Amino acid sequence: MRFIDLLKIEFQKGKRSKIVPLLFPAPLLVVLSGVAALRSYFTPEYTNAWAAMFIQSALLYAYYLLPFSMIVVCVMMGGRETQNNGILKMLALPVSRRQLSLAKFCVLAAYLLLEIALFLLVFLVAGAIAAQTAGITETLPFADLLRWCLGLFLTMLPCLAVMWAITVLFEKPLFSVGLNLLLVIPGILAASTPYWYLYPYCYSGYLVSCSLHAFTANAALSAFPLFPFLPCAGLLFLLALWAATQRFGKKEMR
Repeated sequence: MRFIDLLKIEFQKGKRSKIVPLLFPAPLLVVLSGVAALRSYFTPEYTNAWAAMFIQSALLYAYYLLPFSMIVVCVMMGGRETQNNGILKMLALPVSRRQLSLAKFCVLAAYLLLEIALFLLVFLVAGAIAAQTAGITETLPFADLLRWCLGLFLTMLPCLAVMWAITVLFEKPLFSVGLNLLLVIPGILAASTPYWYLYPYCYSGYLVSCSLHAFTANAALSAFPLFPFLPCAGLLFLLALWAATQRFGKKEMR
């Protein structure tokens, strides 16, 4: 079976599940609360309103709500295969379990992209209403918003790979959820250390924190360092993905 066929099967499974509705609450909650918190400070002369609203909304979202929602999605995808011996039925087909694990991760990444796209959409609507109400005529920096959201997606991928590896390695959902939650919670503390690049659960939050620092310091560029982030993030991403592909379905094949 071709890899593209596996992707189609996994997306079809997703249509019949309740995963997509679970992607809506986090963006709605964090954007509405973030924009509402700044709305009273806006005046017609307010500058950089869009950047302020985005950073205010994205801080909590990047550190906690986005990882929390992805943990739920990972567990639901992993648990879906154990119901009615679904994993055994899939492995009975002429399909590689490693390719099946990679296909599932690609679907996870698609869900991640979808949630961030929902975050951007809700933010644009809420931000436009807040700006119009306050009489702000600042031009919508759509290219910057896309760049920031793309940064959230890319920095979240290593964390998502680790989450998926933990979901595969721990058979009981309670263990995988508990461990992932324990790793998410200290993310903001890890981001304040010089070795933040070793902790993938803080990458997205650290990116937003750097944007906040650049915004408050009136700097033209974010202080997010690409080195040693890129080699460390790439290595952690590949190791987690390798561990997940190696262990996925191994017990059932015995």
